This record gives sequence, C-alpha cells and structure tokens, in this order.
Amino acid sequence: MARKDGLTGKGPLSGNSRSHAMNASKRKWNLNLQKVQVMDENGKVMTLKVSARTLRTLKKNNQLAK
Repeated sequence: MARKDGLTGKGPLSGNSRSHAMNASKRKWNLNLQKVQVMDENGKVMTLKVSARTLRTLKKNNQLAK
C-alpha cells in the first residue's frame, strides 16, 4: 500500500506541468505521509501511514495513541 493514506485511502494526484511555452509533461503530486500510532475501537494500538491532513483531523478528535 505505497503512497496511500491508511485511513482515507487517498492516493497521489496526477496532471501536467506546464512550461512558459505551454508544453505539457506529466507530473505527480504525492501525499505528505506521516507514520502515526492510532487506537482502534478495541483499544489496540496500530501504526499507520496517514496524510498530514488526516493527522490534523485525528489530533482534533483526540484519536491518537498516547
């Protein structure tokens, strides 16, 4: 499961990089993945790779393992 958010399933985006002359070449926007420890509903601690946006949401909802 490389380059995917472990909770939301979001992956990298793709598109074109445009030069000044409007030439198009393919490029990719990767996620900002971070390793975090999350508690599931049974109290078991799991290590996941989540995006920085998902990490902010986890912190806001106090769902990170201490």
